Amino acid sequence: MTFKAAVILFELGVVGTALPALAEDLTKKPAQVTVTTTEHVNFAPGGMIRIEESIGYVNVEGWDQPEVEITLTKSMPFDYKPPEDVTKHLDSVKIVAERKSDNELVVSTDLPKRRSLSSPFSPHRNGDSVRVEYEIHAPRDSKLVINHGVGSVFVNDIEGDIDVSGGRGDIMLMLRDSGSYAIDAKSKFGTVISDFDGATKLSRYRLGERYATTDPQSSRRIHLRMGFGGITINAIPPEAFSAASK
Repeated sequence: MTFKAAVILFELGVVGTALPALAEDLTKKPAQVTVTTTEHVNFAPGGMIRIEESIGYVNVEGWDQPEVEITLTKSMPFDYKPPEDVTKHLDSVKIVAERKSDNELVVSTDLPKRRSLSSPFSPHRNGDSVRVEYEIHAPRDSKLVINHGVGSVFVNDIEGDIDVSGGRGDIMLMLRDSGSYAIDAKSKFGTVISDFDGATKLSRYRLGERYATTDPQSSRRIHLRMGFGGITINAIPPEAFSAASK
C-alpha cells in the first residue's frame, strides 16, 4: 500500500468516525423555555369580551361559570441562545387582562417594537419568534370580539354574538345546530366552509370566498374576516355538548 493510499484511508476513517458524532450534535436541541400563567376574572352574564392584537393560537370555550379563566402560555422555539436571553424575549411580550366594567373585559397583547431597514422610522410590532397560546373559558352567553394577527382562532360553544378578524391563519367556529344565525364570513385568500344553510360566492379573482346567511328571526350575529387562510363553521348537535360536559 502506498503512503498516499494509506493517508486517504486514514482520512476516510476519521470522517466515518466523526459523522455519527456530528449528526448527533446537530440533532441535539436545547430545552424550550415556557412561561404559563392563569388568571380568573369575575364576569357578568352576557358581557363583552374583547381580545385585541393577539398572535399565535387563540382558543375560547364557553362554560357555565360566572367568571373568565385565562391561561396564557408563552414559549420560544428551539434556539441556541442562552436561556436568560430567551427569557428576556418572553418578557418583552406582555399580555394584560383589564376589566373595563362588570360586563366588559379586554385582553390585549403588547408586542415589542422592531425597526427594519425598510421602515427605520416606523417601527413595526412583532413577537420576535415568541409563540403565544391563549386558552380562555368564558360564560357561554358572552359576546366575543377578536382582532387577531397571525395564527389560528378556535371558538367553541359561545352563544353570544361573535366577531373575529385575522390577518393570516384559520378561523374555526363550533356552534350548536339548534340555534339560528345571521352569518357573514369572508376570506380574501382562502375558502369558507359552513354546515349551515347559506350562499357561497367566489371573489372577483376567484382567490377567496364569501359565505352568508341572513335569518331575520335570528338575533345571533356571526361576523368573520380572514386575510389569508380558511374559515370553517361547524354545526354541533346538542348531545355532543352534553357528553363533553359530563
